[in-house]
Amino acid sequence: MSRHPDASSRNRPFWLSRPWGKARVTEEEMRKRLEILRIEHRDLDAAIDALGAAGSNDQLQIARLKKRKLRLKDQIALIEDYLIPDIIA
Repeated sequence: MSRHPDASSRNRPFWLSRPWGKARVTEEEMRKRLEILRIEHRDLDAAIDALGAAGSNDQLQIARLKKRKLRLKDQIALIEDYLIPDIIA
């Protein structure tokens, strides 16, 4: 017996299926999440620029914001890759 209730879930990103038989994430929910991530990414970009312009010496805080921004970029790319199907030419 497989540990996965749905064998096709093995090939899906973790955020596309919810465990224990709950409903899967819809395309509309993914699009909403994508917009939220994009807004947060822009906000982090503005915060990093503001800290740099203010001459902040808190390099640790700037580094943390940049890491968070990169994680957001990865999440955005993952969702976009799922929403935009591959077209084989």
